[in-house]
Amino acid sequence: MIVLSVVLFLNAAFNALVWPQFYKRVANDPRARDENGKATAFLKVHAVLIAIALVLALVSVLAGVAALTGAL
Repeated sequence: MIVLSVVLFLNAAFNALVWPQFYKRVANDPRARDENGKATAFLKVHAVLIAIALVLALVSVLAGVAALTGAL
């Protein structure tokens, strides 16, 4: 179970470190907003994908803790 926990924590750390930085790049991309400043589908789709990745990071942390405590 320790190996499982380590893998889950590494996954969570990767998601928590990488995806917020990627969002900054996407938000500053010229395709993110139209000429009126409104968010485009490009920004919305990436925001949803990044949100899903961060939720998976949270689930990974919770599952890692559960594995360490013997709850799995």
